[in-house]
Amino acid sequence: MKIAVLPGDGIGPEIVAQAVKILHALRSDGLKIELEQAHIGGAAYDAAGDPLPDATLKLAQQSDAVLLGAVGGYQYDTLPRAMRPEQGLLRIRKGLGLFANLRPAMVYPELVHASSLKPELVSGLDVMILRELTGDIYFGQPRGMRKLENGERQGFDTMLYSESEIRRVAHVGFQIAMKRAGLNGMAKVCSVDKANVLDTSMLWREIVTEVGSEYPQVVLSHMYVDNAAMQLVRAPKQFDVIVTGNIFGDILSDEASMLTGSIGMLPSASLDANNKGLYEPCHGSAPDIAGKNIANPLATILSVAMMMRYTFTREDVAQRIEAAVRTTLQRGLRTADIVEAGMKTIGTDMMGDAVVQAL
Repeated sequence: MKIAVLPGDGIGPEIVAQAVKILHALRSDGLKIELEQAHIGGAAYDAAGDPLPDATLKLAQQSDAVLLGAVGGYQYDTLPRAMRPEQGLLRIRKGLGLFANLRPAMVYPELVHASSLKPELVSGLDVMILRELTGDIYFGQPRGMRKLENGERQGFDTMLYSESEIRRVAHVGFQIAMKRAGLNGMAKVCSVDKANVLDTSMLWREIVTEVGSEYPQVVLSHMYVDNAAMQLVRAPKQFDVIVTGNIFGDILSDEASMLTGSIGMLPSASLDANNKGLYEPCHGSAPDIAGKNIANPLATILSVAMMMRYTFTREDVAQRIEAAVRTTLQRGLRTADIVEAGMKTIGTDMMGDAVVQAL
């Protein structure tokens, strides 16, 4: 297992270091794991003048999987758009052909009271949000800024999807739902769009419906994105797999993070057509807490579990890691973002050590 390790910026190096501890522990158990580290984001700009140096992209392309921390920082906000850390993330996704972003939102029984919603609404919650990653308004052309005849400035972006982009991510959504059916009893996909307003969404709904006809054992429903946002906080357990476009998925998956008690608990996987993946926590670089040893590393550690499940097809190892996280939570150990009365608050390093011990 050749894994490219890209710590990135802010809390990235701290949380990735804890995930690397897990990989070292697995290697000592006999797994053949090879790790190589490189820069991305602001750290790469500082080191090489580019948020995604050629050497980093080459390493990622030659590796079986990529473990990434986070990118971004206040000090980079004044850089030209092409040099900002976030462009490194967009470019590596494009360079690796990653189009399917898997973001699970699961509530551990030990954290049910950490959610901002009532326990009965989130207890047992297990939702998978599948976000298309390479199309939509983030990549559509034309885009830019211009001056109008009256001298007023105008910004513009283009929401754009091709039939093939929609079709391939829809297949992934239905296939994931079928795999989860054994756990949840029923295979369900909810496709989220804005087909009452947007031509792009009209095409999205048409293509997803066509693909759904190939999976008669999966129950397909459609929902407008504004209603989906409301339903996620009204009755989140009605969902199983949500499949949606890039911008809607970006927003909904962050909303779903608060159902779990903290975005620090949410891992993610971005996959290509062959299940090669880039694995990262859903949260950002959190520069305000960087270097303070208080960040929650569990989302990054759980991203390693997803790596074992989806890229290396080692479900046994994935379950071991997830069980170790659960054991650590059962012991009452918490980072500051998920701590409750009577629990012990520990730092980033100690949380990593505790999961290794449980593993």
